[in-house]
Amino acid sequence: MALQCGIVGLPNVGKSTLFNCLSNAKAQSANFPFCTIEPNVGVITVPDDRLNKLTELVKPQRVVPNTIEIVDIAGLVKGASKGEGLGNQFLGNIRATNAIIHVLRCFDDGNIIHVDGSVDPIRDKEIIDTELQLKDLDTVSKRIQKIEKQAKNDKDAKKEFEILTVIKDHLETGKSVRSAALSPEDFAFIEGLGLLTQKPVMYVCNVDEASVVTGNAYVDKVKAAVADENAEVLIISAKIESEIAELEDYEERQIFLQDLGLDESGVAKLIRAAYRLLDLYTYFTAGVQEVRAWTITKGFTAPQAAGVIHTDFEKGFIRAEVIKYNDFVTLGSENACKEAGKLGVEGKAYVVEDGDIMHFRFNV
Repeated sequence: MALQCGIVGLPNVGKSTLFNCLSNAKAQSANFPFCTIEPNVGVITVPDDRLNKLTELVKPQRVVPNTIEIVDIAGLVKGASKGEGLGNQFLGNIRATNAIIHVLRCFDDGNIIHVDGSVDPIRDKEIIDTELQLKDLDTVSKRIQKIEKQAKNDKDAKKEFEILTVIKDHLETGKSVRSAALSPEDFAFIEGLGLLTQKPVMYVCNVDEASVVTGNAYVDKVKAAVADENAEVLIISAKIESEIAELEDYEERQIFLQDLGLDESGVAKLIRAAYRLLDLYTYFTAGVQEVRAWTITKGFTAPQAAGVIHTDFEKGFIRAEVIKYNDFVTLGSENACKEAGKLGVEGKAYVVEDGDIMHFRFNV
């Protein structure tokens, strides 16, 4: 599954520094490979201790982790929704992503001039929110005009018209689509419009070194401002992450983190949070040739999970043999799980759980 999170933010908030830290993730851990697709896109593995543990037990010939693409979105200026500056490129790049990582400056530093002359993460958030909402309002208004007559005689058009009317009213109050009072089914119905503020969002508060553990007054304001968005707020110091990236020795990095009162790097937390943001699960296949993590959407059935490996697996699905991760780790091998009666045989209706170790039987 090709999944993308776009990093957005105003100039001088630490967006590009954070992206560069992600691009140097390989230096932080051998489990964080990075490669460049284009100058502003990085493919980064999702850190998962379960994959490491399975590798220790199975000792496969190769290991394949989950990955996410992180995109450094072009800069934004006021008026982007009307094409000002790099507005069209900025909005087009966001439309192509699955989720948004919104970086907010939450530190004071006289040597780094803010584009608006002062540090105010709430103002910064509202600038980007407004541009995205205005673009969505334009998209929704045009769609309503197009289907209004059709809605009088067509059931699906009528439903879409009603949903879009609710969204239009919501946007006109200065709120994003994701917070509208609609059901998941309603949101799914208009997914094809690619509304920018319908995408899930995570806020990254870029703080100074002194605030990296507990946050600060700026962070508190951000948390209060997004309380009704059901969005995660992550505290990271891009400056610290840059310093970590320069340390080549693993032990040095761990000591550096411990001295700061951190148990892991902010980059690792961000990657995992991005994976959660997309509402994803991981299941594993484990054999002597390969131990591999597979990405699925939460709620996938066994045939759908099999289809991630190959469409033929889903079409010809017969059954799935499932071992729970904790059972595998406790007993130490697939054979031991079989002997202990811990290998379950599941049919088409089985909903895959995060961490399941699976083997599929199929007939093409």
